[in-house]
This record gives sequence, structure tokens and C-alpha cells, in this order.
Amino acid sequence: MRAAVEAVLRIDATFAEIAAGTSEPQVGLIRLAWWREALERLDHSDPPAEPRLSAISEHCLPRGITGAMISGIEDGYVGLFETSADWHRVGKGGSALFGVIANLLGEDDHKLNAAGALTMLARTRNLAPGDAKSIALEHLTTLRGHRFAKPLRPLTNLARLAARDFLRAEPEPEA
Repeated sequence: MRAAVEAVLRIDATFAEIAAGTSEPQVGLIRLAWWREALERLDHSDPPAEPRLSAISEHCLPRGITGAMISGIEDGYVGLFETSADWHRVGKGGSALFGVIANLLGEDDHKLNAAGALTMLARTRNLAPGDAKSIALEHLTTLRGHRFAKPLRPLTNLARLAARDFLRAEPEPEA
């Protein structure tokens, strides 16, 4: 189980690196599209000689997580490359990430989408122009007072940290 979650998080980290390290939007979109297509191909062909894709094939596919499901995370990062960042789209990428991991854990919660979106907005808000705070506060309102099942709490603790970051008067300095 742990290897499967780590494989998904490595793919997400790859998308984040592309978003953070690309100065030319079209190049970033092409790189993200390559990964999306490679993930989707895993559903019907062997993985290429790429360790992150091999890990998805080995640890996630046997657990019923398809490459297409994981590729949904990529769409959120695409929202960062639009002329004006599409923060709703970015949030949906976070919802996809949390959904895949919850599926691996065998859990579900109707408010998990909001937790994933809030987390992704906090992680990416400095990567594109515009303000994600109003959308983040909508998700925070949805989550207020909700308790997630125990197996989901390590995942949803990320949403708690994201909420804290959005509620601060000033951003916390980088470590």
C-alpha cells in the first residue's frame, strides 16, 4: 500500500516540478501532456523505461487504480498555465489526487474533494498570478467541523495545514 501511495505522490511531485520549473507556458503544457498520455497508456500497454511510470504500473494498477485516474491530477496543473490561472481547475487536480489516494486506502468521504482542492490551492498559489484565497475559503467553509475517517486523517491533515496557511495574515516564510 505504501509503495502505491508513494508512486502517486511521486507523479504529483513531477507535475509540481514542471509547473514550478517552466518559464514558457507552452513547454510546460507539452511536458504535462506527455506525462498524462504516458499514464493513460499504462492502462493498455507495458510501462516505458521510466521508474515513476513503472512504479505506477507495479503498485497502483493491480489495486484497481488506472493510469487515467492518476492523469486527472495533471489537469489541475494545466490550470496554472492559463493566461489567468484557473484556480477552480487547479483545485480539481487536488481533488483527483486525494481521490486516488483514498481509493488506494479503501476509503471515501463526500468532503474529500474539498480537502484535496484546498491542499492543492495552498501548494500552488505562488506558481501563477492571481489569488486563490477566495476559492480556498469556499472549500474551507465546506470542511468546517467535518471529521474524516481515521484512515484518511494523515491525508486530510494536509488540508488542515493548507487552511492554516490561507487564514494567516501573512504567508509563512520558506524554511
